[in-house]
Amino acid sequence: IALLRQAFDRGVTFFDTADVYGQGLGETILAEAFSPGERQRLIFATKFGYDIYAFPEERSGHGELPQNWRPECMRYSCEQSLKRLNTEVIDVYQLHNPRLETIRNDEVFETLQRLQEEGKIRAVGVALGPDIGWLEEGLESLRERSVGALQIIYSLLEQEPSRQLFPLASARHAGLVVRVPHASGLLDGSFQPGKVFEKGDHRSHRKSQWMEEGLKAVAALQFLTQDTGRTLAQAALQFCLAEPSVSTVLPNLTQAAELEEFVQASEVPPLTPPELQRIQVWWEKEGAQRLAQPFSSTRSKPTPTAPLPA
Repeated sequence: IALLRQAFDRGVTFFDTADVYGQGLGETILAEAFSPGERQRLIFATKFGYDIYAFPEERSGHGELPQNWRPECMRYSCEQSLKRLNTEVIDVYQLHNPRLETIRNDEVFETLQRLQEEGKIRAVGVALGPDIGWLEEGLESLRERSVGALQIIYSLLEQEPSRQLFPLASARHAGLVVRVPHASGLLDGSFQPGKVFEKGDHRSHRKSQWMEEGLKAVAALQFLTQDTGRTLAQAALQFCLAEPSVSTVLPNLTQAAELEEFVQASEVPPLTPPELQRIQVWWEKEGAQRLAQPFSSTRSKPTPTAPLPA
């Protein structure tokens, strides 16, 4: 809560969470951090789709919960999120890692449209997952569903396949929300050679070889910090925001010092056109080949959904 308050005081107004984060705790914390009088200055984005109500038991690691896209379950999830967030409307309501068949399900988006008409949500978004669907799901969301927001993974070290979404996002006036801008610690200095992540850490799904190649790439990108007045972590955020179709970026942080460094990305000298061009040349000649397939394929497939509890 102290970090959230500090972020707000430094001008951060977009906060992203999900009902599945801590089985609702991620939403409750936002409600506790801010007063009702501050709510109109904030944008709350949350996600739905995982069946935390029928499967409330504790779990470890990142084994995937079942998903439930039935209209009655979507409505129930929305009402519960509204209560936990202590708000009358959710600004951005995002499908959480939907498969292609879900995006093609008319009933899902008809339900969301009704929730918009009722004033319970403002914008519909899709949060794409790397292991269980990304490019095709993103293109389908923009082409056929005209979503207002699309959450993607994008960074100096992970430029594809998200770059293929940029033209369509601009044409459809959809805002892209970038997560993992620091490539799981490679671009903010929190990952060092030999570091082993615990099983419950999402970074444990990164292939070790990819992390090693990422460290080499970081060395090649040091020109972004030499006599520029910015850190690599700040340059990484600026790189994401340099793309016109990107509306906001979601860095991960756990300390006040990290927060201060990250918010200063809007205060230090921005990336110049020559620097952006140099990044582009590096990516096309070297980065794209060396940094493909960053994630392992260890996540489980969702099991069939159970009925919503009474």
